[in-house]
Amino acid sequence: MSRRSEVPPFVHLHLHTHYSLLDSAIRIPDLGAQVSRLGMSAVAVTDHGNLFGAFQFHKAAIEAGVRPVIGCEVYVASGDHRDRSPVPGRRRPYDHLVLLAENNQGYSNLVNLVSAGYLEGFYHKPRVSKELLAAHSDGLIALSACLSGEVSRLLLSRELQKAREVAETYREIFGQDDFFLEIQDHGMADEEFVREGMVEISENTGIPLVATNDCHFHEREDTFAHKVLIGIGLNRDLEDLQRSYAYNAEFYVKSPAEMYELFADYPGACERTSEIASRCHVRFNTDSLHLPKFKVPEGSNLEVFLAEKSQEGLARRMEKNTSRRQSDDAYAERLEQELDIIRKMGFPGYFLVVWDFIRHAREQDIPVGPGRGSAAGSLVSYALGITDIDPMEFDLLFERFLNPDRISMPDIDIDFCQRRRDEVIDYVRNLYGEDSVSQIATFNILKAKSAVRDVGRVMGMPFGDVDRIAKLIPDELNITIDKALKDAPQLLELVEGDEDVRLLIETASRLEGLARHCGVHAAGVVIAPEPLVNLIPLNRSAHDEVTTQFDKDDVEALGLLKMDFLGLRTLTVIDDAVKSIRRSENPDLDLANIPFDDADVYTLFSAGDTDGVFQFESSGMKEVLRKVQPQSFLDIAALNALYRPGPMQFIDSYADRRHGRKAITYIFPELEEILGETYGIIVYQEQVMRIAVEIAGFSLAKADTLRKAMGKKKQEIIDREGENFIEGAVSNGHPRDKARQLWNQIVPFAKYGFNKSHSVAYAHVAYVTAYLKTHHLAHFMAAMLTSEVNNTDKLGQYLARCKQMDLEILPPDINTSMPFFTVEGKGIRFGLTAIKGVGHSAVEPLLESREREGGFSALSECLRSLPARSMNQKVLECLAKAGCFDAFDITRKGIVDNLERLLDMTSREREQRELGQGFLFDDMPSETLEDELRKAGQAKQSERLSWEREVLGFYLTGHPLEEFDEQIDRYADCRVAELSERFSGGAEHVTVGGLVTGLKAMPIRKEGRNHGRRLAVFQLEDAAGVVRVVAFPDVFEAHERLLADGKPVLVVATVKGEGDHVELMADEIVSLDGIDSRRAAALRVVLDLDQVDEERLEAIREYLLEHPGEMPVRFELLRRGKFRARLVPPPALTVNPRAATRDGLKKLLNGGWCEYEFDSKARNGNGKAARPPSTPANGNSAELVN
Repeated sequence: MSRRSEVPPFVHLHLHTHYSLLDSAIRIPDLGAQVSRLGMSAVAVTDHGNLFGAFQFHKAAIEAGVRPVIGCEVYVASGDHRDRSPVPGRRRPYDHLVLLAENNQGYSNLVNLVSAGYLEGFYHKPRVSKELLAAHSDGLIALSACLSGEVSRLLLSRELQKAREVAETYREIFGQDDFFLEIQDHGMADEEFVREGMVEISENTGIPLVATNDCHFHEREDTFAHKVLIGIGLNRDLEDLQRSYAYNAEFYVKSPAEMYELFADYPGACERTSEIASRCHVRFNTDSLHLPKFKVPEGSNLEVFLAEKSQEGLARRMEKNTSRRQSDDAYAERLEQELDIIRKMGFPGYFLVVWDFIRHAREQDIPVGPGRGSAAGSLVSYALGITDIDPMEFDLLFERFLNPDRISMPDIDIDFCQRRRDEVIDYVRNLYGEDSVSQIATFNILKAKSAVRDVGRVMGMPFGDVDRIAKLIPDELNITIDKALKDAPQLLELVEGDEDVRLLIETASRLEGLARHCGVHAAGVVIAPEPLVNLIPLNRSAHDEVTTQFDKDDVEALGLLKMDFLGLRTLTVIDDAVKSIRRSENPDLDLANIPFDDADVYTLFSAGDTDGVFQFESSGMKEVLRKVQPQSFLDIAALNALYRPGPMQFIDSYADRRHGRKAITYIFPELEEILGETYGIIVYQEQVMRIAVEIAGFSLAKADTLRKAMGKKKQEIIDREGENFIEGAVSNGHPRDKARQLWNQIVPFAKYGFNKSHSVAYAHVAYVTAYLKTHHLAHFMAAMLTSEVNNTDKLGQYLARCKQMDLEILPPDINTSMPFFTVEGKGIRFGLTAIKGVGHSAVEPLLESREREGGFSALSECLRSLPARSMNQKVLECLAKAGCFDAFDITRKGIVDNLERLLDMTSREREQRELGQGFLFDDMPSETLEDELRKAGQAKQSERLSWEREVLGFYLTGHPLEEFDEQIDRYADCRVAELSERFSGGAEHVTVGGLVTGLKAMPIRKEGRNHGRRLAVFQLEDAAGVVRVVAFPDVFEAHERLLADGKPVLVVATVKGEGDHVELMADEIVSLDGIDSRRAAALRVVLDLDQVDEERLEAIREYLLEHPGEMPVRFELLRRGKFRARLVPPPALTVNPRAATRDGLKKLLNGGWCEYEFDSKARNGNGKAARPPSTPANGNSAELVN
């Protein structure tokens, strides 16, 4: 006998999943299995106001063998759902009502209601009206809901007659057999009172009772985790929640037996849940495609029109590409093969829809990317102009894009200029109808680290404790807390040794993966053949954009056309640079005709000089470029694929093979043609597919299925496919042992293989940016600066690089600056919109006036010509502080000190001019004032730089550190910006100079020897970069007098992290101010005796003797990482610190390090020793802070 036959009939009809955002902890994947285990044959989901999870729930329930009941707990407005007026005497302008879809008509009505709630009735919540309910009641069953339902609310306010009338109204709306009175029992006094009222209404009206539990978590044991979840949503801690937590331990998914016991006094109330569920049959159609209807010319059809356009486009491509490797016949044959597959799969309309809006974009001069993803492997896409990559030139496979053995929607993602992407979406929206086009929802979930941080905050744990625990979770994509506990021993040790940490991690584990927020997908757009609300529920985002309620996977599964319209900043940069070049240098520049074998471009790549080069900017990638020394486009494409977690392990082997340091061998000679371009290493998924075809005799379609199976990284699937591959190879005449050997080589590579089509397409973009940087540096960098105009950190970095490349940065000028950065002579002129407080609304009228006046000859003329609304006091101040009026020979300080006088006088003159009185004066009063301002004193350099920092985000005409450049060169190892490239991980030592900014001192809360002491966190900033510095208590207390915003210091520190994520743990801090009067007392060389031998010691001695000078050298010896002894060498062993570079010395130390020792006054400014020699100043780094 089955478990279900032993259990009394009951179905939960009032249940919330995690799509009742931050209100429920029930996971859809776990729900079906749970109710099945409890012996229930069905379950309903009734999330608050939405259908976000309806499709996922339906699919998961069917897979679990449970009947899904699709529902929603809607919010019913007191009157018209579009009316946003407060309701007198009501705290909330809505009541709850549970709706269940009985059939597909009911589901359609539910979709319309829920969509209307967001699109028309949103006021605090997505609301519907009774009128709307009446219009969409067919196929819906309604329940009166919880204590927040209208009937319950009226009962609680002792309005029994009115409650009865409302119940009868709902029965009238939904029908005699389709409205039920809910009774609940979570142990709350109000519920008991409401149950009594419901029974009375039921007896008087005949409306049946139904028993529900308002489920918000799986098990009783989840109560604490749910309470924390509510705290996350309300941004409150547990102490605050004591007063506002509206739940208790009874809101879990109860068993039928528990429900029958609770409602033993209400005959039929439990049985009725099963009767209601048995009536509900909703089916989602996943077998049909809902493609928009593309209009073809009269007398044609989709298949014929697609073929015509493809053949025409290919002919144009062939005419231009005279150096192609394959014959015209080969191209024509491939084109026909692809068209045949597209016809058989029913996708001609899809390709034409994409062709049309890309054609429109190109006609409107909107930059379009060369391709993205597997679509670049399609010759039809290339012929239609959807992509610009010739798939036959790069051996790209159509089957990787569209597999005839696996019917699924094509996926063409398109990059557009970031600035003009919305124009393309508007075109599509206008063409297919506003109500047929929408952006797509995306759900931000609580990931492992964010879950730990959120839970810790709600639990009231000190920030520092929680931050340190979160950082112990490895930086791995989609890592879970369970996996982190296996991979991070320190985390497991903390959990096992600290009860608070155990509770934190256990609670976070229960909450990770839950949906936190519904947002808008960055690129996804759905296009339908009819109003979307006929097909899927809709939402309105916080930014007033209409979106789907389903995510992209659900949208695609339901057969809707989902396109990714991506805004790629790099395309905007390229477009800006090309237009600038055409204006001033080469009007005929055409990027379609640039050579892809330019030696100078590969020199730039090989030097790692790739700031601004698409996808090659990171410090790690620069290191790889210098290691590999790419000399061809194929090298660039391969590195783009290899520089990712996983395949990174093969980069050294790639470099060794490319430079002939390692031999390239092939198990079968056929492999050389497939793997030759990547030196025998499997880099691309397409290579795996080619190997399967050539060696194992697979079709390309079957090879793609193999590729996809291996990508899942499931061992049983890999083993099964391995046997198929080996048998295929044997059948193809290859020895079994060699076939197995090849398979064993394929597996580790194939797990990480990358999509070659995407890699080639993005390598194309990278090469174009590198070409522009190589041959048109100023134009390219001006475009890069413009692209980062709203990102002060990146803007500062690029400005610093410009200066390093001898590009002069010209300050903003009221007569020559444009809105963005522009090339002027051999320099780059600062753009006006990059000035803080000066937006487009101020710049546009300024440029119009400037053009009308033919430029401004004086400040007064500029101010008089502008509308008062565009030149207010704040705008004028920001322009003056940035130096925009410097050309008028008026000091910045003179303007800043007289802002109000200038604007008042200009306003009076404007009024007099409008009254016709302007000619009463020979000289305008503002011009007289202007003469006065010319005599005003200059601002101090420090004040001027401070103003530039304030309105530009950085120093432009100088830098406070300039006076210390020589000292920084002498005593520092490197500049801040070089840290990410110079230090690749491990606890390395470094000395860096810069300004202290953003200083924060924080007390340590954790019990221990440092409890109550303070540590400091600050930014160390120089002209080219910024790095985070932590000074633990010993260091902070010894150097506190030196740590103030704007102070110039040297920081001797240990480097933590690597690449673009380094930070410094300060060991010593030295004031740069007057450092030469104190000078470094000695060069300290620390030797690790476990790492150096006599030969290396002799090399160190010889190096020091080759650089004689006046600075003493002191040796310290370590053994097993601990201080053992100090050696004082002969007085003759002194060095010149400028000649004996510590970089040169460090190469010989092999695990040791060297740094300057300063006398005690130099170290801390108060005569106290900063720390004992060789005692790690940050030894208490494990302590936790608030």
